[in-house]
Amino acid sequence: MDISMKSIVATSFPELTIPAQAGVGLKAAHFQDILNKRHCVSWFEVHPENYMGAGGAPHHNLGLIRQDYPLSLHGVGLSIGADRALDKDHLARLKLLNERYEPDLFSEHLAWSTHDAGYLNDLLPVPYTEETLRIVVEHVDQFQNVLGRQILLENPSTYVLFEHSTMSEIDFMTSIAKQSGCGLLLDINNVFVSATNHNYSAGDYLQAYPMAVVQELHLGGHAPDEDEAGRPLLIDAHDRNVDDEVWALYAQVIEQTGPIATLVEWDNDVPTFDVLQNEAALANTILGTNTKYGAIA
Repeated sequence: MDISMKSIVATSFPELTIPAQAGVGLKAAHFQDILNKRHCVSWFEVHPENYMGAGGAPHHNLGLIRQDYPLSLHGVGLSIGADRALDKDHLARLKLLNERYEPDLFSEHLAWSTHDAGYLNDLLPVPYTEETLRIVVEHVDQFQNVLGRQILLENPSTYVLFEHSTMSEIDFMTSIAKQSGCGLLLDINNVFVSATNHNYSAGDYLQAYPMAVVQELHLGGHAPDEDEAGRPLLIDAHDRNVDDEVWALYAQVIEQTGPIATLVEWDNDVPTFDVLQNEAALANTILGTNTKYGAIA
């Protein structure tokens, strides 16, 4: 482990619970907008890989925000679906950040991104087989034991299907939760992207999903494209507003479940903060909740 990481120590923060309201992904460009508190966002989600140094301005600002807002940590680099051991240094860094910022929720992706000694800057899908299920459950168990807490696992967006898969994605996610005791993070845009790419009903998928173990929802924008045969192909781009069809699916889910903490993701071509908070306000309207800081002027 980088010796600088050993200097990270836990900081005492207020015990804050993420409400069943809308949050947004935390971006460094928006720190000042957030600290002025004139907005309708109730909580923030952070990619821990952006905070693995020991100090500096990012940690200073994140600490100020954590004093007033609950946080969710949403990992993108653990490669929990890989057919190889989890990186112990990466696990140790995640543990330190969990202890330092005491997030209310901690999540990871069902994906792999490592091969041999290399790291692939992508979240790649896994086949839905008993062998992959065993590997993922073992990795989730290990991760939860290292952190000393439950994690949430996010459903993927997919562009290809594996011929040797032996179970559905829903059965696979349900089995992971049941065998490991983890919760689930349901990304509704991922459902719509995958359903469009593979020609099945996103609405039917959501009706069958194990909502009882879903603790967080994600919304995001996707980019339209087409495959080599000219068929529609959606890319989970996180670079634009949430699509109207995804908003409709979100409303369907909330009607099924009642309010659940909802995160608006926007990771590429990041806009000004007012655009993000307006997306959060739309989510709060569907949630039917009043936020701590009120509506946007």
